[in-house]
Amino acid sequence: MAGKKKTGATSGRGARDLRVKVKSARGRKLSSTLWLERQLNDPYVKRAREEGYRGRAAFKIQEIDDKFRFLVPGARVVDLGCAPGGWCQVAVKRVNSLGEKSGKKIGTILGVDLQEVEPIPGTEIHQLDFMEDGADDQVKEWLGGEADVVMSDMAAASSGHKQTDHLRIMALCEAAAYLAFDVLSPGGTFVAKVLAGGAEGDLQKLLKQKFQKVQHFKPPSSRSDSSEKFVVATGFRG
Repeated sequence: MAGKKKTGATSGRGARDLRVKVKSARGRKLSSTLWLERQLNDPYVKRAREEGYRGRAAFKIQEIDDKFRFLVPGARVVDLGCAPGGWCQVAVKRVNSLGEKSGKKIGTILGVDLQEVEPIPGTEIHQLDFMEDGADDQVKEWLGGEADVVMSDMAAASSGHKQTDHLRIMALCEAAAYLAFDVLSPGGTFVAKVLAGGAEGDLQKLLKQKFQKVQHFKPPSSRSDSSEKFVVATGFRG
C-alpha cells in the first residue's frame, strides 16, 4: 500500500531556504555583499520601510525610551548626528512637536549633523559640527533655551580595526557628553551609543559626576553580533 504523500515539508532536502542570498558581484567587496545580504534578511529593515522610518535605528530609540521614558510631551530634544533622521521621526511623535496630541504639551526637536538631512516634519534641522567652538551657544539659540534631552546614535566610519573603532566612537560619545553638559537643563537626560571594548569606564566615571543615575542598555533591535550598547544618564545635576 502506498504511503501518504507528505506536504508542507519544513526540514530535510525538501525544505525551502527562505533567506535571501546575494551573489558576489565583480568589484564589490565580500564585506559589502554580506552587509547587503544581512539588510535584505533583517526584519527590522523591512519593518522600518513598512512604517515609514528612515532606518532600523528608529526601533532602538523606541525601545530605549520605552524603558527610560525621557521623550515625553513638551520635551526639548537635541539629536546629535541626526542623519538619516530615524531618531527624530520617533521623537516627533513622542514629544508631540507637531501638536497632534490634543491637550498635551508641544515639544521641540533640534537635529544637528555634519551633512545635509532631508526635512522631517516637526524637526528643525541644522548643518553644524557640534565640536566647533561656540556650538553649545548656537544650539541653545536655535532651541530657544536649554534642552531636556541630548541624544546621539553617532558612530565613526569603520576602519575595520576593532580597537581603533572602539576608541573613535568613545571619543565621539565623550564630545557629545561635554556638549550635553553645556546645553542640558537640570534633571535632563543624555543618551548615546557606545561600543563595548574597555574605554567606556572613563566616560561612565565622568557621567556619574554629572548625573544622578547612569545605566547601560542594549535594545532588542540592536543586532546580537554587534558590540554596541547605549549609555543612558538621567537626572543631570546642572
